Formats: sequence, C-alpha cells, structure tokens
Amino acid sequence: MTADLVHVGFGNILAMSRVIAIASPNSAPTKRTIQEARGKGLLIDMTNGRRTKAVIFADSGHIVLAALAPETITGRLTLSRGGSLLRPEQIDEKIRL
Repeated sequence: MTADLVHVGFGNILAMSRVIAIASPNSAPTKRTIQEARGKGLLIDMTNGRRTKAVIFADSGHIVLAALAPETITGRLTLSRGGSLLRPEQIDEKIRL
C-alpha cells in the first residue's frame, strides 16, 4: 500500500491514508472538537499562524488544522492520483460543449 502524501502548506505534508474527514472550521461542533483536542494534546496546528480554513480528522484521534481550504487539499490529492481538478458538474459542462 502506498501512502498519498499531500502538501498542506508551509512545508507541511499529510498522509491522506490516515485521514477520516476534512471539514470547515466554522461550525460550533467543530470548534468544540478543536478545543477538546487542544486540551487532550491531540491538536496539530499546521497553519503557521494563518487563519484555519480546514480541520482534518485523523484515524488516530488527532485533529490537524490547515490554512488551505478543504477543496484545495482534496484537489491536490486528486491531482496526485492522476485525476482531474474539475468538479463533476464542470465535467458535464465540458462534455456538452
């Protein structure tokens, strides 16, 4: 099994095989989860002091904060796997043209 390593900004690399979910940090439950992880020592901050745009949940229970948007991270993973950056609705538009 190969590990998909994705650059999440500022020289930080994330093993996507360990990722369960990527969420936006705006909801109250996500903010609560971040605070709980900080208290337990399970928070990994990869923002380099920038605004958090993505909260990444790992299978180990760790919470990773990233300064890149979830769409950017998944786009980089898709590119690393040889896929297209177009969303499904954009692919349909390209086919119709």
